[in-house]
Amino acid sequence: MTLPGFRAGAALAAAFCACLLSYGFWLQYGKGEIPCPLCYIQRGFYLLVMVTLATGALHGPRGGGRIAYGVLGALFAMGGAGTAARQVWLQHLPKDRVPACGPDLFFMLDNLPLARVWQKLVQGSGECAEVGWTFLGLSIAEWSLACFSGLALWSLWLAARRGPTPR
Repeated sequence: MTLPGFRAGAALAAAFCACLLSYGFWLQYGKGEIPCPLCYIQRGFYLLVMVTLATGALHGPRGGGRIAYGVLGALFAMGGAGTAARQVWLQHLPKDRVPACGPDLFFMLDNLPLARVWQKLVQGSGECAEVGWTFLGLSIAEWSLACFSGLALWSLWLAARRGPTPR
């Protein structure tokens, strides 16, 4: 079995992020699942990983460039994993410890300073603790944590491996 080169590996990861984002939008607009504030942040991190690795795949850098794209992709994936971990933690809190639901993201953006919006988003709210969809017993946040962890490892692997130089 031949392992993919940097370009193919980065493109594969970027395509995986695109599929995850597409599925999230399908759940939102096709199935009526309303994303919570932490879900929006995770979508942003998926987008950052996707753009970083797609750019790396198109650029096809050598040496230090591969390391830069891989490490940057991994950092964005770790940010997403941290956000997903926060949501998983909220989902596993006892009912009496779950924070109250707050206003939606668009209301906050219209009425609060950006620093306060960011603080509220990162803290999460009661709606972030709700589990509306599961697959194989895991919530969206738990799957997202697994996907971000895999993307971080894959990105670091892409950064660390030495492969043939692009033609």
